[in-house]
Amino acid sequence: MTDIPRRAVSRTAKLAALPLGFAGRTVLGMGKRVTGIASDVISAEIQQRTAEQLFSVLGQLKGGAMKFGQALSVFEAALPDEIAAPYRQALTKLQEAAPPLPVASVHKVLAEQLGPDWRDRFVEFDDTPAAAASIGQVHRAVWRDPETGVSRTAAVKIQYPGAGDALLADLKQLSRLGGMFRAIQPGLDVKPLLAELRERITEELDYELEAESQRAFAAAYVDDPEIFIPAVLSASPRVLVTEWIEGTPLADIIREGTEEQRNTAGRLMATLHLSAPPRAGLLHADPHPGNFRLLPDGRLGVIDFGAVARMPEGTPEPIGRLLGLSLRGDADAVVAGLREEGFVKPTEPIDATALLDYIRPMLDPVAQEEFRFTRAWLRAEATRLASPKSPAFQLSRQLNLPPSYLLIHRVTLGSIGVLCQLEAKAPYRGILERWLPGFAPVA
Repeated sequence: MTDIPRRAVSRTAKLAALPLGFAGRTVLGMGKRVTGIASDVISAEIQQRTAEQLFSVLGQLKGGAMKFGQALSVFEAALPDEIAAPYRQALTKLQEAAPPLPVASVHKVLAEQLGPDWRDRFVEFDDTPAAAASIGQVHRAVWRDPETGVSRTAAVKIQYPGAGDALLADLKQLSRLGGMFRAIQPGLDVKPLLAELRERITEELDYELEAESQRAFAAAYVDDPEIFIPAVLSASPRVLVTEWIEGTPLADIIREGTEEQRNTAGRLMATLHLSAPPRAGLLHADPHPGNFRLLPDGRLGVIDFGAVARMPEGTPEPIGRLLGLSLRGDADAVVAGLREEGFVKPTEPIDATALLDYIRPMLDPVAQEEFRFTRAWLRAEATRLASPKSPAFQLSRQLNLPPSYLLIHRVTLGSIGVLCQLEAKAPYRGILERWLPGFAPVA
């Protein structure tokens, strides 16, 4: 354990050094004065160099840096092509890779969590990690059930020693780098994202709590023809053993999947996102591609339940009702409903027609029988909403996001980001009609 503080210092130093590099200096305005390059050219170069440097460092780190990189990566589809292309591969690595924990450290954690005879619980255990999680790594093994003696191929998730302290230290450092992210995408505010990640840390560090959530999901989707949740085989605070699943990672489908695979993955992700609250009383709150596999039988496999939102009442009914009212063009009823839910302050004067004009383009995916999410659509919406000169931006300043809707909002945006990376076409309106309370069929 004596090397953990040293690694923590190294991690913090890497993060702290980010603003001191080329990107940080040019963001402060030195680049243009030194080079004399035209502002539009230097802007593109700054964005590209900043992105390359930022994600290169994030990719070397575990803890909060990797967790933040995973959360940010689902929004990659909103970035301009000339900026996104150079580091799209680096973003994928953030989702699926990290430097492995030494074998001796792996064995020490297993002994602490499963007992000194931990090897007797496995027929086989592969010391080489098969995948990285944001605060741990996953090993493939063959688990022997202690009661029945039956053996099953298993995924053993092992938490990095000192992960909690590392998460807090990394997020504290990352909160100081808002300007770096604005250099990549002007208007991007990372503070709410970091604040929510801090709130999730305690839950994600407790693998027994994750096992409880996974069991609830598995019970809700048992024998489901579309969604597969692997069984939990054993759980302790820092080691989680679950059924192993074979399948194609969504990151691979995003990179080189067929149109059929993309469309299937998108439809099933939307189905999971909308059906989980009414079926399981939970919302899967970590929609990055590394958490999903397309199984050979066509089902969507879900492999990480560290971040979930507890929604025992299901999805709030006003979401579906207000969505339907917006599609029907009932501007006054939409404003009244948004005021009731706290999206518009009671005394805030607002133009109902302008508000509906602001909302309607966002609803294109459910305004027709089928819709294809694309990077171009997401970039256009991001530009419309983030440009200070646009009417949408001005109107957005009159709106409020109630705390009770913050997580739902973030997860929905993250899911849309993945659908745009997939460029998936599906009958999303029909999925809403089936699973979203209050959303009546639209003529």
